[in-house]
Amino acid sequence: MDQTPATTYKYITRREDVLGGEPIIEGTRTPVRSIVEEWRQGTPPEEIPEGLPHLTLAHVFAALAYSDHQDEINAAIERNRAPEAVLGTSVSGEELSRRHRDEDSST
Repeated sequence: MDQTPATTYKYITRREDVLGGEPIIEGTRTPVRSIVEEWRQGTPPEEIPEGLPHLTLAHVFAALAYSDHQDEINAAIERNRAPEAVLGTSVSGEELSRRHRDEDSST
């Protein structure tokens, strides 16, 4: 039996095992918030599938229609925002491991 909670929006679903039940595009792990954020940053809906080629324009418009759940979408965006301290930085996993070892050896 399918235990996927339905929404009233075509192509939008929730799965507790994917992003903790956050709304996603059906058949993908793409959260609605990602599409809404891209659109809010000025990307026209028709161009969003260029960066997410597994999505169709219908998926994009379904996500934008779902965005009338503003409080839910905004909360999901905030939960997933990168902390200010790491914005603009890029460190490889190898570099992070080295830094961690250096910190451990100095204490």
